[in-house]
Amino acid sequence: MTTPLALRSDAEALAATLPALLAEAEHLATTVLLGDHGRRRAGMGDTFWQYRPAQAGDDARSIDWRRSARSDGNFVQDKEWQIAQSVILWVDQAAAMSFTSTDDLPTKATRARTLALAAAILLLRGGERVGLTGLRLPPRRGEAQLARMAQMLSEDDTTDYGSPDAQGMLPHSRALFVSDFLSDLAPVEEALTKAADRGVRGAMVQILDPQEEAFPFDGRTIFQSMSGGLEHETLKAGDLRDRYLERLAARKDALTTLAARTGWQFHTHRTDASATAALLWIYGALERQI
Repeated sequence: MTTPLALRSDAEALAATLPALLAEAEHLATTVLLGDHGRRRAGMGDTFWQYRPAQAGDDARSIDWRRSARSDGNFVQDKEWQIAQSVILWVDQAAAMSFTSTDDLPTKATRARTLALAAAILLLRGGERVGLTGLRLPPRRGEAQLARMAQMLSEDDTTDYGSPDAQGMLPHSRALFVSDFLSDLAPVEEALTKAADRGVRGAMVQILDPQEEAFPFDGRTIFQSMSGGLEHETLKAGDLRDRYLERLAARKDALTTLAARTGWQFHTHRTDASATAALLWIYGALERQI
Protein backbone atom coordinates (compact mmCIF):
# COMPACT_ATOMS: atom_id res chain seq x y z
CA MET A 1 0.00 0.00 0.00
CA THR A 2 1.26 3.45 -0.88
CA THR A 3 2.23 5.37 2.27
CA PRO A 4 0.72 8.85 2.79
CA LEU A 5 4.20 10.39 3.04
CA ALA A 6 5.37 8.84 -0.24
CA LEU A 7 2.13 9.76 -1.99
CA ARG A 8 2.35 13.36 -0.85
CA SER A 9 6.03 13.57 -1.80
CA ASP A 10 5.30 12.35 -5.34
CA ALA A 11 2.36 14.74 -5.67
CA GLU A 12 4.40 17.72 -4.37
CA ALA A 13 7.11 17.00 -6.94
CA LEU A 14 4.55 16.81 -9.72
CA ALA A 15 2.69 19.96 -8.68
CA ALA A 16 5.90 21.97 -8.23
CA THR A 17 6.35 22.26 -12.00
CA LEU A 18 3.02 23.98 -12.55
CA PRO A 19 1.60 27.41 -11.66
CA ALA A 20 -0.95 27.63 -8.88
CA LEU A 21 -4.50 27.04 -10.00
CA LEU A 22 -6.98 29.59 -8.71
CA ALA A 23 -10.46 28.12 -8.83
CA GLU A 24 -12.53 31.28 -9.32
CA ALA A 25 -16.20 30.81 -8.48
CA GLU A 26 -18.84 30.99 -11.22
CA HIS A 27 -21.55 32.02 -8.81
CA LEU A 28 -20.07 34.30 -6.18
CA ALA A 29 -23.22 34.51 -4.10
CA THR A 30 -23.25 30.76 -3.43
CA THR A 31 -19.52 30.23 -3.00
CA VAL A 32 -18.55 32.94 -0.49
CA LEU A 33 -17.92 30.47 2.31
CA LEU A 34 -17.08 33.02 4.99
CA GLY A 35 -19.97 35.36 4.27
CA ASP A 36 -19.57 39.03 5.00
CA HIS A 37 -16.40 38.44 7.01
CA GLY A 38 -14.50 37.62 3.86
CA ARG A 39 -11.35 35.55 3.83
CA ARG A 40 -8.95 38.15 5.25
CA ARG A 41 -6.59 37.47 2.43
CA ALA A 42 -5.29 39.73 -0.29
CA GLY A 43 -6.57 38.91 -3.73
CA MET A 44 -9.55 39.38 -6.00
CA GLY A 45 -12.60 41.21 -4.65
CA ASP A 46 -14.21 44.59 -4.12
CA THR A 47 -14.04 44.98 -0.34
CA PHE A 48 -11.20 47.04 1.08
CA TRP A 49 -8.97 45.20 3.55
CA GLN A 50 -5.81 47.22 4.20
CA TYR A 51 -3.17 49.53 2.81
CA ARG A 52 0.31 48.18 2.36
CA PRO A 53 3.55 49.73 1.09
CA ALA A 54 3.99 49.36 -2.66
CA GLN A 55 6.51 46.71 -3.67
CA ALA A 56 8.59 46.03 -6.74
CA GLY A 57 6.33 44.48 -9.37
CA ASP A 58 3.15 46.28 -8.28
CA ASP A 59 1.31 47.86 -11.21
CA ALA A 60 1.27 51.67 -11.07
CA ARG A 61 -2.50 51.51 -11.55
CA SER A 62 -2.86 49.67 -8.24
CA ILE A 63 -1.26 52.49 -6.22
CA ASP A 64 -3.68 54.59 -4.15
CA TRP A 65 -2.29 58.05 -4.88
CA ARG A 66 -4.59 59.80 -2.40
CA ARG A 67 -3.30 57.64 0.47
CA SER A 68 0.26 57.86 -0.81
CA ALA A 69 0.10 61.66 -0.83
CA ARG A 70 -0.27 61.63 2.96
CA SER A 71 3.08 59.89 3.47
CA ASP A 72 6.58 59.64 2.10
CA GLY A 73 5.95 56.34 0.28
CA ASN A 74 3.48 54.80 -2.12
CA PHE A 75 0.68 52.54 -0.88
CA VAL A 76 -1.50 49.92 -2.50
CA GLN A 77 -5.03 48.89 -1.52
CA ASP A 78 -5.39 45.20 -0.77
CA LYS A 79 -8.86 43.75 -1.23
CA GLU A 80 -10.46 40.88 0.61
CA TRP A 81 -10.66 37.80 -1.56
CA GLN A 82 -14.27 36.75 -1.23
CA ILE A 83 -14.18 34.19 -4.00
CA ALA A 84 -13.88 30.85 -2.23
CA GLN A 85 -14.57 27.98 -4.60
CA SER A 86 -14.84 24.43 -3.29
CA VAL A 87 -13.46 21.56 -5.33
CA ILE A 88 -14.52 18.03 -4.40
CA LEU A 89 -12.47 15.01 -5.39
CA TRP A 90 -13.43 11.37 -5.83
CA VAL A 91 -10.62 8.88 -6.37
CA ASP A 92 -11.47 5.24 -7.04
CA GLN A 93 -9.80 3.17 -4.31
CA ALA A 94 -11.29 -0.21 -5.28
CA ALA A 95 -9.21 -3.33 -5.83
CA ALA A 96 -9.26 -3.02 -9.64
CA MET A 97 -7.18 0.14 -9.35
CA SER A 98 -4.26 -1.80 -7.86
CA PHE A 99 -3.53 -3.40 -11.25
CA THR A 100 -0.28 -2.89 -13.12
CA SER A 101 0.98 -4.99 -16.01
CA THR A 102 4.64 -4.57 -15.09
CA ASP A 103 6.72 -3.55 -12.10
CA ASP A 104 8.19 -0.74 -14.21
CA LEU A 105 4.85 1.09 -14.17
CA PRO A 106 2.86 2.50 -11.27
CA THR A 107 -0.44 0.90 -10.40
CA LYS A 108 -3.53 2.68 -11.58
CA ALA A 109 -4.25 3.52 -7.94
CA THR A 110 -0.87 5.14 -7.39
CA ARG A 111 -1.16 7.28 -10.51
CA ALA A 112 -4.77 8.25 -9.71
CA ARG A 113 -3.97 9.22 -6.14
CA THR A 114 -0.85 11.14 -7.09
CA LEU A 115 -2.69 13.14 -9.75
CA ALA A 116 -5.60 13.90 -7.44
CA LEU A 117 -3.37 14.98 -4.59
CA ALA A 118 -1.19 17.06 -6.93
CA ALA A 119 -4.32 18.84 -8.16
CA ALA A 120 -5.32 19.41 -4.53
CA ILE A 121 -1.91 20.92 -3.79
CA LEU A 122 -2.29 23.39 -6.65
CA LEU A 123 -5.77 24.34 -5.50
CA LEU A 124 -4.77 24.72 -1.86
CA ARG A 125 -1.78 26.83 -2.82
CA GLY A 126 -4.25 29.10 -4.58
CA GLY A 127 -6.22 29.44 -1.35
CA GLU A 128 -9.08 27.18 -2.41
CA ARG A 129 -11.06 24.72 -0.33
CA VAL A 130 -10.61 21.08 -1.30
CA GLY A 131 -12.35 17.99 0.02
CA LEU A 132 -13.47 14.46 -0.79
CA THR A 133 -16.90 13.28 -1.89
CA GLY A 134 -19.26 11.24 0.22
CA LEU A 135 -18.98 13.61 3.19
CA ARG A 136 -15.70 11.88 4.05
CA LEU A 137 -13.72 15.11 4.16
CA PRO A 138 -15.60 18.42 3.87
CA PRO A 139 -13.77 21.07 1.81
CA ARG A 140 -11.25 23.10 3.79
CA ARG A 141 -7.94 24.86 3.26
CA GLY A 142 -4.52 24.39 4.83
CA GLU A 143 -1.73 21.91 5.36
CA ALA A 144 -3.74 19.87 7.85
CA GLN A 145 -6.38 19.28 5.18
CA LEU A 146 -3.70 18.09 2.76
CA ALA A 147 -2.34 15.65 5.34
CA ARG A 148 -5.81 14.25 6.04
CA MET A 149 -6.47 13.91 2.33
CA ALA A 150 -3.19 12.07 1.75
CA GLN A 151 -4.04 9.70 4.57
CA MET A 152 -7.53 8.97 3.28
CA LEU A 153 -6.42 8.56 -0.32
CA SER A 154 -3.85 5.99 0.80
CA GLU A 155 -6.55 3.62 2.03
CA ASP A 156 -7.56 0.66 -0.14
CA ASP A 157 -11.06 -0.68 -0.74
CA THR A 158 -11.64 -4.44 -0.98
CA THR A 159 -14.50 -4.19 -3.50
CA ASP A 160 -13.72 -5.05 -7.12
CA TYR A 161 -14.85 -1.75 -8.62
CA GLY A 162 -15.62 1.66 -7.18
CA SER A 163 -18.59 3.97 -7.74
CA PRO A 164 -18.50 7.77 -7.40
CA ASP A 165 -20.50 9.46 -4.68
CA ALA A 166 -22.12 12.83 -5.34
CA GLN A 167 -22.75 13.56 -1.66
CA GLY A 168 -21.01 16.56 -0.16
CA MET A 169 -20.93 18.63 -3.35
CA LEU A 170 -21.78 22.26 -2.68
CA PRO A 171 -24.00 23.96 -5.27
CA HIS A 172 -22.01 25.54 -8.10
CA SER A 173 -18.74 24.04 -6.90
CA ARG A 174 -16.44 21.92 -9.07
CA ALA A 175 -15.32 18.31 -8.93
CA LEU A 176 -12.65 15.90 -10.11
CA PHE A 177 -13.36 12.16 -10.55
CA VAL A 178 -10.43 9.80 -11.13
CA SER A 179 -11.00 6.10 -11.89
CA ASP A 180 -10.59 3.45 -14.56
CA PHE A 181 -14.37 3.71 -15.13
CA LEU A 182 -14.53 0.05 -16.18
CA SER A 183 -17.40 -0.93 -13.90
CA ASP A 184 -21.13 -0.39 -14.35
CA LEU A 185 -21.74 3.07 -15.81
CA ALA A 186 -25.09 3.56 -14.08
CA PRO A 187 -23.58 4.90 -10.79
CA VAL A 188 -21.33 7.25 -12.76
CA GLU A 189 -24.27 8.59 -14.73
CA GLU A 190 -26.29 9.01 -11.54
CA ALA A 191 -23.46 10.90 -9.80
CA LEU A 192 -22.88 13.25 -12.73
CA THR A 193 -26.60 13.88 -13.15
CA LYS A 194 -26.92 14.80 -9.47
CA ALA A 195 -23.86 17.01 -9.76
CA ALA A 196 -25.24 18.77 -12.82
CA ASP A 197 -28.56 19.36 -11.04
CA ARG A 198 -26.61 21.25 -8.35
CA GLY A 199 -24.69 23.29 -10.88
CA VAL A 200 -21.50 21.29 -10.22
CA ARG A 201 -19.18 20.88 -13.18
CA GLY A 202 -15.87 19.13 -13.32
CA ALA A 203 -13.51 16.67 -14.95
CA MET A 204 -13.30 12.89 -15.24
CA VAL A 205 -9.89 11.27 -15.73
CA GLN A 206 -9.86 7.63 -16.78
CA ILE A 207 -6.67 5.85 -15.68
CA LEU A 208 -5.74 2.77 -17.72
CA ASP A 209 -2.75 0.46 -17.84
CA PRO A 210 -1.30 0.14 -21.38
CA GLN A 211 -2.12 -3.57 -21.32
CA GLU A 212 -5.79 -2.70 -20.83
CA GLU A 213 -5.76 -0.70 -24.04
CA ALA A 214 -3.73 -3.15 -26.14
CA PHE A 215 -5.17 -6.51 -24.95
CA PRO A 216 -1.98 -8.42 -25.93
CA PHE A 217 -3.25 -11.82 -24.74
CA ASP A 218 -3.32 -14.95 -26.88
CA GLY A 219 -3.89 -18.67 -26.34
CA ARG A 220 -4.91 -20.06 -22.97
CA THR A 221 -5.40 -17.21 -20.52
CA ILE A 222 -7.00 -16.89 -17.10
CA PHE A 223 -8.44 -13.47 -16.35
CA GLN A 224 -8.94 -12.77 -12.66
CA SER A 225 -10.15 -9.69 -10.83
CA MET A 226 -7.71 -8.07 -8.40
CA SER A 227 -9.84 -9.17 -5.46
CA GLY A 228 -9.93 -12.75 -6.74
CA GLY A 229 -13.72 -12.75 -6.72
CA LEU A 230 -14.12 -12.91 -10.51
CA GLU A 231 -12.39 -15.31 -12.89
CA HIS A 232 -12.67 -16.25 -16.55
CA GLU A 233 -10.62 -18.82 -18.45
CA THR A 234 -10.33 -19.02 -22.22
CA LEU A 235 -8.27 -21.14 -24.59
CA LYS A 236 -8.31 -18.53 -27.34
CA ALA A 237 -7.74 -15.13 -25.78
CA GLY A 238 -6.77 -13.68 -29.14
CA ASP A 239 -10.30 -14.24 -30.40
CA LEU A 240 -11.57 -11.85 -27.73
CA ARG A 241 -9.30 -8.96 -28.71
CA ASP A 242 -11.53 -7.28 -31.29
CA ARG A 243 -14.64 -7.53 -29.14
CA TYR A 244 -12.77 -6.23 -26.12
CA LEU A 245 -11.35 -3.24 -28.00
CA GLU A 246 -14.78 -2.46 -29.44
CA ARG A 247 -16.32 -2.49 -25.96
CA LEU A 248 -13.51 -0.32 -24.58
CA ALA A 249 -14.01 2.19 -27.40
CA ALA A 250 -17.75 2.17 -26.74
CA ARG A 251 -17.09 2.79 -23.04
CA LYS A 252 -14.92 5.82 -23.81
CA ASP A 253 -17.56 7.16 -26.20
CA ALA A 254 -20.24 6.74 -23.54
CA LEU A 255 -18.14 8.58 -20.96
CA THR A 256 -17.39 11.37 -23.42
CA THR A 257 -21.09 11.74 -24.22
CA LEU A 258 -22.05 11.68 -20.54
CA ALA A 259 -19.47 14.35 -19.75
CA ALA A 260 -20.67 16.58 -22.57
CA ARG A 261 -24.31 16.19 -21.51
CA THR A 262 -23.58 17.22 -17.91
CA GLY A 263 -21.10 20.01 -18.64
CA TRP A 264 -18.03 18.01 -17.61
CA GLN A 265 -14.72 17.21 -19.35
CA PHE A 266 -13.42 13.67 -19.99
CA HIS A 267 -9.88 12.44 -20.59
CA THR A 268 -8.12 9.05 -20.73
CA HIS A 269 -4.62 8.77 -19.26
CA ARG A 270 -2.31 5.74 -19.46
CA THR A 271 0.09 4.93 -16.66
CA ASP A 272 3.01 4.82 -19.11
CA ALA A 273 2.32 8.42 -20.17
CA SER A 274 3.56 11.62 -18.53
CA ALA A 275 1.90 12.39 -15.21
CA THR A 276 2.74 16.06 -15.72
CA ALA A 277 0.81 16.08 -19.00
CA ALA A 278 -2.21 14.59 -17.22
CA LEU A 279 -2.03 17.21 -14.48
CA LEU A 280 -1.83 19.94 -17.11
CA TRP A 281 -4.99 18.53 -18.67
CA ILE A 282 -6.73 18.61 -15.28
CA TYR A 283 -5.55 22.21 -14.83
CA GLY A 284 -7.02 23.22 -18.17
CA ALA A 285 -10.23 21.22 -17.70
CA LEU A 286 -11.02 22.80 -14.34
CA GLU A 287 -10.05 26.23 -15.66
CA ARG A 288 -12.58 25.83 -18.50
CA GLN A 289 -15.30 25.30 -15.91
CA ILE A 290 -14.96 28.92 -14.67
